[in-house]
Amino acid sequence: MTGGFGGLVPEACVSGKLRSGARPHRPGLTAPEPAAVVIATPTEECTAMTIPKNTICLWYDKDAEAAAGFYAETFPDSSVDAVHTAPADYPSGKEGDVLTVNFTVLGIPCIGLNGGTAFAQSEAFSFQIATDDQDETDRYWNAIVNNGGRESACGWCKDKWGVSWQITPRTLTEAMAAGGEEARRAFEAMMEMGKIDVAKIDAARRG
Repeated sequence: MTGGFGGLVPEACVSGKLRSGARPHRPGLTAPEPAAVVIATPTEECTAMTIPKNTICLWYDKDAEAAAGFYAETFPDSSVDAVHTAPADYPSGKEGDVLTVNFTVLGIPCIGLNGGTAFAQSEAFSFQIATDDQDETDRYWNAIVNNGGRESACGWCKDKWGVSWQITPRTLTEAMAAGGEEARRAFEAMMEMGKIDVAKIDAARRG
């Protein structure tokens, strides 16, 4: 499968140039293996049945490709799927510049758009990543923050491109779903945290 302007497209349905990219992340690998990503132009008969119904579009200044590569290195079931260049000049770039990047984050199809500085990322949109334990929480949090990102509160952080991430242990979500005093104790504990401390949330749940 390769990426089209709106999603994944079978190899038989595309024509285009090859560009250096990354294979989907696989558990146990510290980074994606080098591979080829197709700059694809899907044929008409294949497009309708392969474009996802809903795709997240994220606005970047000019670094959509770098951001997508970082996400593919950091999260499982993630990949850079296709890179598309501008067919003509546009307000924030020139013909031939990277314009859009199709990528996948934990199985979710996304498009990164290099649109210039007109709009900035904000906490109004975030990825919420469910983690199973402290090790997984630390791994994602540290990867984001130590790569030019910054910490926030209550499990939130931002990557170097301004995209917000909630690194949320499942125990916290379960506590909120339980309601009552258990939820209140876990919530109050969370309000004192930056990165979520799983042991403290578990202790709060027990009371």
